[in-house]
Amino acid sequence: MSKTKGIPARDIIAEAHKWNLSKLFKSDTAWEKAYKKLEGMVPTFATFQGRLGESATVLRECCDFENTFEQLAEKLGVYAFLKSTENVANSHYQGMIAQYTFLMTQAAALSSFIPPEIQAIPKKKIAQFLKEDILEPYRFNLEKLLRYRPHILSENEERLLAMQGEVAGATSKIFDQLNDADLAFGFVTNEDGEKVELSQSSFRSLLESPKRAVRKKAFTQFYDTYEQHKNTLSATLNASVLQDVYQSRVRNYLTAREAALFSDKVPVAVYDNLIETVHKHLPTVYRYLDVRQKALRLKELHAYDTYAPIVKRGKTHIPYEDAVTTICDALHPLGKSYVNTLKKGLLEQRWVDRYENKGKRSGAFSYGCYGTLPYIMMNYKEDVIDSMFTLAHEGGHSMHTHSSNKAQPPQYSHYTIFVAEVASTFNEQLLSHHLLDRATDKKERAWLINREIDEIRGTIVRQTMFAEYEQILHEMAEEGQPLTVDSLREEYGDLLRKYFGENFVIDENLNLEGLRIPHFYSAFYVYKYATGLSAAIALSQAVLNEGKPARDRYLRFLQSGGSQFPLDQLREAGVDLEQPQPVESAMNRLATLVDELETLL
Repeated sequence: MSKTKGIPARDIIAEAHKWNLSKLFKSDTAWEKAYKKLEGMVPTFATFQGRLGESATVLRECCDFENTFEQLAEKLGVYAFLKSTENVANSHYQGMIAQYTFLMTQAAALSSFIPPEIQAIPKKKIAQFLKEDILEPYRFNLEKLLRYRPHILSENEERLLAMQGEVAGATSKIFDQLNDADLAFGFVTNEDGEKVELSQSSFRSLLESPKRAVRKKAFTQFYDTYEQHKNTLSATLNASVLQDVYQSRVRNYLTAREAALFSDKVPVAVYDNLIETVHKHLPTVYRYLDVRQKALRLKELHAYDTYAPIVKRGKTHIPYEDAVTTICDALHPLGKSYVNTLKKGLLEQRWVDRYENKGKRSGAFSYGCYGTLPYIMMNYKEDVIDSMFTLAHEGGHSMHTHSSNKAQPPQYSHYTIFVAEVASTFNEQLLSHHLLDRATDKKERAWLINREIDEIRGTIVRQTMFAEYEQILHEMAEEGQPLTVDSLREEYGDLLRKYFGENFVIDENLNLEGLRIPHFYSAFYVYKYATGLSAAIALSQAVLNEGKPARDRYLRFLQSGGSQFPLDQLREAGVDLEQPQPVESAMNRLATLVDELETLL
């Protein structure tokens, strides 16, 4: 008889295994009280209107108020969001998010005069203001704002844009509700005869099954569900792309991509170099896929064969606590302070919401705010070694947050997403190195090398394919070409053939993947995964090879928060992403790993 393995309700999970949100607010009632306080602060914005050019003192007062407002607002937003992820179908917390979003839209509308009013201060006058010591704490942020002069609209136009804030973010929310709450994928019987509920979280675990029939069944059933909702998904993605194009045109950017890259001061050449360099090395990817097909002894290689281990090893069983120990051992090159802080957070201070429960948001993330804990949401699986790597990844994000919050004032504590992906994948690199150093035989080493290959392929090659897809879709929209179910599937299918090669079998429904990736509904984010891992490979190798000097540079990078532009931060840490060399080196690392794997097999 088969066993049924369902997803537990949240109240069954031990409290010690859930995050401690009382560090944000003791209760929903405390949240409501703080919300009322924030609501009462909103009208204060109006007291600064028309006065920002009076003096540096008035400008400083406005900056201080805005800073105080944003700190409280962020706490309210983080709490409501984290509570909502515990069960995405919980209407109470969805209501809190809606309530918070409404207030923030009002605040954005009332404060929308600030950027254009600062922009309107004559250049000589604002230059004199910036020389005064009173504005020193906000100088970099003000200089960043002044970069936007060509893209800031009139006061009334900015107010109108701010008022549509809720609508602008609607497509991502619609996708999340459909993807995480409404879609039901049924059950799949795994290789042990257990009936496992197919979900966003269990899908990957089932694709790692050594039994091909299980992998194929999970893949087919998963994508058949998306096939039934393809029209809704395509319409949602189309609306998201059109919103991006509209926002960029309203603000006088040449393209949506340039608009997305502007805030980080990232030249489009960084994006283009990434795609071009990965294209150059695609033959290495094809060679690896051929090695995988041969190792699995398959006549054809399908997408559902790309996660199955090609080296047989015992069944994985890594309890959460053991994963923490291994991660901390791997991170010892970063010093005792870093390791001890992370260990306490993961085990004692309840940074982490550890396990999957019914209705919980899929995936994993790190999210916190100034003065509280750097929270981590996991759906930890003891039978999937990638869960340990995911925990190391999110721990990297949280230690970045912890380090920034400790070293920077609130206005500079927020690092950009661009550098965030460096800190997270850096930890994965050290973990991989640690496990490889301790591999006891050829088989174990081959398994770990294969995993690192898949990490580079998944994070650099796959995310570059996603980035190219986003670029294509936005260029189509900008040229007036319709984004329909057929055109979206066709474009994604073409990229699949380019990135996987002619020997790879493209299953009929695989092009629906272009509709189901959450990041596509918040465009021009995924390229940062690829550049991030490329930088992380370089920085981790420097720490391992150079020791203290490279470690100190890296720890200063973590502490720098948002006090510099990201490319400048990385240059000081030792990596220049305006040059193709970091991506080139990472892809050469991939080739070296494929060479060794081929020899070991």
